[in-house]
Amino acid sequence: MDSADILVIGGGAAGLTAAYTAAENGADVLLLERNERPARKILLTGKGRCNVTNACSDLREIIANIPGNGQFLYSALSRYMPQDAISFFEENGVPLKTERGRRVFPVSDKSTDITDALVRACRRTGVRVEHGRAAQLIIKDGQCLGAITEEGGEYRAAAVIVATGGLSYPQTGSTGDGYALAKQAGHTVTALRPSLVALDCHEGFVSSLQGLSLRNVTLRAIDTQTNRVVFEELGEMLFTHFGVSGPLALSASAHMRDMGSAPSRYRLQIDLKPARSAEQLEERIQREISGQRLGDSFCPQEDAPNQTPSHGGRKNFINVLNSILPKSLVPVIMRLAGFPLDLRASQLTREQRRTLAELLKSVPLTVTGFRPIAEAVVTSGGVDVREIDPKTLASRLVGGLYFAGEVLDVDAYTGGYNLQIAFATGRAAGFVNGKFIV
Repeated sequence: MDSADILVIGGGAAGLTAAYTAAENGADVLLLERNERPARKILLTGKGRCNVTNACSDLREIIANIPGNGQFLYSALSRYMPQDAISFFEENGVPLKTERGRRVFPVSDKSTDITDALVRACRRTGVRVEHGRAAQLIIKDGQCLGAITEEGGEYRAAAVIVATGGLSYPQTGSTGDGYALAKQAGHTVTALRPSLVALDCHEGFVSSLQGLSLRNVTLRAIDTQTNRVVFEELGEMLFTHFGVSGPLALSASAHMRDMGSAPSRYRLQIDLKPARSAEQLEERIQREISGQRLGDSFCPQEDAPNQTPSHGGRKNFINVLNSILPKSLVPVIMRLAGFPLDLRASQLTREQRRTLAELLKSVPLTVTGFRPIAEAVVTSGGVDVREIDPKTLASRLVGGLYFAGEVLDVDAYTGGYNLQIAFATGRAAGFVNGKFIV
């Protein structure tokens, strides 16, 4: 049996932050981590670059980007803003940079720099690390006194912080352990679903476009029950054998809050050329048919357009489209527009030209569901925040028990907000008014 003032279960972003925070304020801290290397999930974020936070200085705007119980986080975030996280990493030897959408990354573009800084902070403050998987909490007379691992090891503490993550990326150790511990303590765990996840689509043509990346396009997500646009953003997306993925699709998924209750509730529209109006696109198509090329590429996708002079009126229209669209997308657009594949360019009517231009501004897709939660960036749902003190992250049901990070029913849009939640809740769980939590 080992003992400490504080036992932190889980060595991710929230757990490491809670551990070094409590230790630097005088507590003897023991961190129980199931993996040989802590913070494995951080290593995968931002395609290995780690979008560590968002350089937003307005607390109201940050909360607006947290659709999953953002108001609950008001206290924790107000005491640990993105600027505090930025200062921590830069003071710990990790220079940072800010990119589009105020997304903050290490200058090195290496997520290992972020994990190393957190681990160094724990070592510097004397946090002890033990490897093991917590199987159950030790609870007596309404007080949490420690945890027992699946190997039978016993760890006693005056307070326990559960920061085990969610269900996303289970290969990193996020397999829902914290939910079982919370239920053992009598807590409610709300419905769990994926967020920031790729989307399954109904249209069969998506599989023919597998691997096609679209850049500088606008993706809109529309709630068909209200006919309201719930998401619209410029960026990059990717076609897959099942539907769509990439940054835009993942961001859109976080705005689809009630997918399970109404399959096919949401539809997507892809604007392939957001910088041009439909009328301007009509003019561009006519110029291509006339062979009057202006030299501007239509869509800077990886599947580069054919640059051979078209003399469009004397050839099939499908070859004209090859000059302004990725080649693999051309037959799909022809079919969606209702054009025969052997349509001659000279036969294109004004009405057909208008139909095509409008289609290029809103290529339709029907969302049929999320990909599995194991493929998601974050888990939506978790320990019911109504049973948690928002200032200290303490359980309202069991004394000496705290929760931090993704195990809570909180989740945000993409852009660095979810890691900021982990840091802020970890900080709140490990530190209150300058004193450790015991």
